Amino acid sequence: MLSKEDIVQLNNEGINPLKVEKQIQNFIKGFPYANIVDVATINNGIKLIENSEKRSFISIYDDFAKNNKITKFVPASGAASRMFKNLYGFLGQDISVEKDKFVNYFFNNIEKFAFFGELKKILDKNEIKVSEDNIREIITNLLTEKGLDYGNLPKGLLLFHKYKNEIRTAFAEHLTEAGLYAKSKDKNSDIVFTVSPEHKELFEKLYEKLKQTYEQEYETNFSIEFTEQLSSTNIIAVNLDNTLYKDENGDFLFRPGGHGALIENLNNIKSDLIFIKNIDNVVHEKYLSDTIEYKKIIAGVLIEKKNKIASYLKYIDNNIDKLDEVKTFIVDDLNYNFPESVDVDFEICKSILNRPIRVCGMVKNEGEPGGGPFWVRNVDGSVQLQIVESSEIDKTDSNKMKIMENATHFNPVDIVCSTIDYKGNKFNLSDFVNYNAGFISEKSVNGITIKAQELPGLWNGAMANWNTIFVEVPISTFNPVKTVNDLLRKHHQN
Repeated sequence: MLSKEDIVQLNNEGINPLKVEKQIQNFIKGFPYANIVDVATINNGIKLIENSEKRSFISIYDDFAKNNKITKFVPASGAASRMFKNLYGFLGQDISVEKDKFVNYFFNNIEKFAFFGELKKILDKNEIKVSEDNIREIITNLLTEKGLDYGNLPKGLLLFHKYKNEIRTAFAEHLTEAGLYAKSKDKNSDIVFTVSPEHKELFEKLYEKLKQTYEQEYETNFSIEFTEQLSSTNIIAVNLDNTLYKDENGDFLFRPGGHGALIENLNNIKSDLIFIKNIDNVVHEKYLSDTIEYKKIIAGVLIEKKNKIASYLKYIDNNIDKLDEVKTFIVDDLNYNFPESVDVDFEICKSILNRPIRVCGMVKNEGEPGGGPFWVRNVDGSVQLQIVESSEIDKTDSNKMKIMENATHFNPVDIVCSTIDYKGNKFNLSDFVNYNAGFISEKSVNGITIKAQELPGLWNGAMANWNTIFVEVPISTFNPVKTVNDLLRKHHQN
């Protein structure tokens, strides 16, 4: 554990040694796997919205939005470097374009990319022709500071889509979405973007450039906040033997705690309803109709359930005896099964009802089993819905693997939530985190292999003790850009 010298050094740096001790214990013990007991499917944890229900849920949301504050929360701090992994790999190999399918497809369609116009200007300036013989120079000018520097920018700042009179970044598409489905009272569109400190100024400049035009186009008033992942959520790195890693100067290494750290940023938002969506899951505006429709639908589902929760909590406060009705609602509507050994009373019901609530869109799995919606047994014996990543499932357990392989849906990170209780007070979201749902991985630093730790994922362990409802949404609402060639897919092209 920590030596006296370590403790002195940590204190001198303003770091709580007890917090570091806990992190080291996590490295030593590891984290337990999720105890999945069944996969969530249609009518077994996933709600299918009938056509006859759609208009009602949309109306519920539209009426709510007229008098309440709506906020979009967009994690946008991740670098785009992984998006260009295949291009970097090509640069590091002595291989022809014809033999690299990814790069061959990239080059043969290069003029279709929204960023091609800007790239071509740089290539022309440097007298580089767009030819297969110059492919390595072209990629270098795309990815490095010699040109567009896309390998070092966040996805939100990359040019994604072509339009008649403009070329839009992923950031701009989120402004568009907010103007079309996330307008609240007084026609305000509030968005909170989490960004890295080194890119914050670039986001601010882009926003100032777009603000007036987009406000006029979508008849809204934007209120944009750029927040940073809190440094207090960083986690210490250790060597493979769980001793503290120190660099050549004797300094500790703290690494970002992963997207689970963003629960603190989410906790700082006071809004009546919050949409959560990743920065790269956007489409060309002409394909937005399904997204708008289902965003409103899942929000309507949440509002309806939250209103019902509020009425039951008021019954409990006023000693109105509807225990059986409340229990049925918790099981059937909130997807929470009580521990068999517990004699359920009003206090237990109240503790379950009075939690943050989220409705998560789920997309049909088109052949790739993995993380998604599952029924999970908690330590106390209760069973409820959770989003579980494949890394949280014990691959040596044949029963768990069979459950995972039967998955019919996966998690696209399409979430709407309420973090306000029935009395109008904001929940402290830290109270609802399962801190035993973290991750440990190995990384390389200066040629040395170390162990890194991530906090419970934002939509996994960080929301583990929320009330959760899953709703099927169409695959057309899920169009992430994981590789640069994804931008050549239909929903990203004009």
